[in-house]
Parts: sequence; C-alpha cells; structure tokens
Amino acid sequence: MKFRTALCTLPLALLALSACTQFPALDRTLTPQLENSDYPTLQPIDPLLASAHAGRVDPVQTENVLNARIARLRARAARLRGSVLSGREKQRLAQGLR
Repeated sequence: MKFRTALCTLPLALLALSACTQFPALDRTLTPQLENSDYPTLQPIDPLLASAHAGRVDPVQTENVLNARIARLRARAARLRGSVLSGREKQRLAQGLR
C-alpha cells in the first residue's frame, strides 16, 4: 500500500517542482524587422506526401536482405564452431599435458 501511495505522489511532486521553474525572458526578442516581415508562403501538401510515400520501405526486399544476412551469419558461426587446432597440434598438446 505504501508503494502505491508513493507511486501516486511522485507525479504530483514532479508537477509541483516544475511549477517553481523560472521562465526565460522572452520580452523584446522580436526585432522590428521580424515584426514587419511577411508571413511565409504556404506550400501545397500533395508533393510532400508524394515524396513521403516514395521513400517507403519495401517489405519483400527488406526480408530478402535480412534472410541473406542471417544465412551469412549462420555460416560464419558454423565456421567458428570448428576446431582451431589440427590433428597433429592436438596430439602435441596432449603429449605436453601428460
């Protein structure tokens, strides 16, 4: 029960702490040139949407690339699992350990 109470009071404490922050001084930050300038021109959204749809990921191609990478990694892992020493080196090591 104490944990639940602490969990509920934590957001309230954070909210109370954030209410005590100092706001930055934003008065007189706009220059007269900026105040007298025109609004930016609006652009049509259709070309933006077309370029966004053109950059989509092709799931079939992505799956093929990932499957090829998985195959390469599995082949590399299989090569690394093999013995590092040759038969002769293993015999020499076994004789040295006796």
